[in-house]
Amino acid sequence: MAETPTTDTATDTVTSTDAAETPALAAASAHARARAYGPLTLRLTEPAPPGFIRLTLGDAVTTAPTTPPTATGDAVRATSGPPTSPVIALPAWPDGATPSILDEYGAAPVPVERSGETRRVLAACLRACWSDLSAEPWPGVPASVADVLACYRALIGRGDDMTRSRAVGALRRLADTGWIIRSGDVVRLGPRCATWPPESHSVLRELVRRLPGPQAAEGPVTLPLDASTPPDRPAPLEAPEAPAASSEEAHPGHGGPAAAPVGARPGGAGRDETVSDLDGLLSPYDERRRAELVAAFMAVDHAAEPVHEARFAALRDPALRRTLAEMLARRGRTLIQRRDTWTSGYDDDVAARMASAPGADTGRRPGLSEGERAVLTLVLVHSVAIPRADGLLSEDTWLSPYPVAVEELRRRTLLPIGELESALRTLRQAGLLTQVKAVSEETPGGYVPGPQFHRLTAAARRRLQEELILAAGPQTPLATAIRARRA
Repeated sequence: MAETPTTDTATDTVTSTDAAETPALAAASAHARARAYGPLTLRLTEPAPPGFIRLTLGDAVTTAPTTPPTATGDAVRATSGPPTSPVIALPAWPDGATPSILDEYGAAPVPVERSGETRRVLAACLRACWSDLSAEPWPGVPASVADVLACYRALIGRGDDMTRSRAVGALRRLADTGWIIRSGDVVRLGPRCATWPPESHSVLRELVRRLPGPQAAEGPVTLPLDASTPPDRPAPLEAPEAPAASSEEAHPGHGGPAAAPVGARPGGAGRDETVSDLDGLLSPYDERRRAELVAAFMAVDHAAEPVHEARFAALRDPALRRTLAEMLARRGRTLIQRRDTWTSGYDDDVAARMASAPGADTGRRPGLSEGERAVLTLVLVHSVAIPRADGLLSEDTWLSPYPVAVEELRRRTLLPIGELESALRTLRQAGLLTQVKAVSEETPGGYVPGPQFHRLTAAARRRLQEELILAAGPQTPLATAIRARRA
């Protein structure tokens, strides 16, 4: 889910914005942009940078996602944008690893709101869009929203208004994060589905075979006890089975309309993986140490919280840690240590380049909306700045155990309630805010800064503190000194 500087979603191509940019810096910036803003858009004849998967969307007409920056880095959402090339590029994971490797080390992934519902709706989308089980799931065929909702109703055995409302909300979350592409009443599988490794396809085929189709929505739900095809679906051609594996998280989203008719597989769609940008760093190591490096790489980049070095040999060993830092640098990232725990964040130079780059198509600097920034600032002031001024927080951190109640936010902002709730939802999805439930009357619930603030470098924390001073006390001597130093 989500970290910060998010700006321009589809920064033109991987061509550098600075003539003096080196190939290594250009590739690192491309990876950082893809993580922050969603898939890169490429020209039809343009190759993808090293370490990317090049996806040709075929007959589908896509739209560039517009994602606001957060204070730390991942793409937040995808909204309508100008038409773009039907060729996009996604970062590839090293050695075919996926974030599901976190389970092996007891590291928690980024949480998903209403994860159970969201996964079931994604399964319904897969059931409706994957018509040819002899082929790979992506790109599948476009399906109507009605068919997806019918599959979901058949899957859970309920069809009331509350069920539909929750399913529509899950469709929005899936579209915002790139698992699906939705245009009006048409849905197709999104680019994140193309990152499922081939080894997981056999498991997905079994899942789809067992799921009821839309025609079963009105009748009782009965999942087959064997791997037979549901009676409402013609038997597909069999495909060779691969070793079972699971795949979880992927890359930031990509939104836009699908022009192909419902039920027609887009022509010309294809998937091509470029040469790995990390093989040169991993090749000197034996299989065990290489696996340790890959595991640590996935953990610091995808775990919700910083991971303890005791669990990862590549974090304990200084030589392996240097290699890990170089792997992250090639992706525009840097290692961040806090005592015995580690995470990753955007390299300061790469983040500065992204923040200063104007929108390729809009001519502006994208970011969080004014209302979203105001809400985030309010939470930081009341949850961190005021407790620190009162001596309750002594550490140099932007995390806090002091939640700000929603009622307090409503009193302190001029935003309408609808806009406030929308801003809170966006900030939660970006990982910039975390909602804390009330434990008792003495410890009410509310909002605190989210896990993305773990990923701030020392320089980024200092800049954020200065910006908060300028916002909260623009006429203070400290604010005057900050402006003078920046001038």
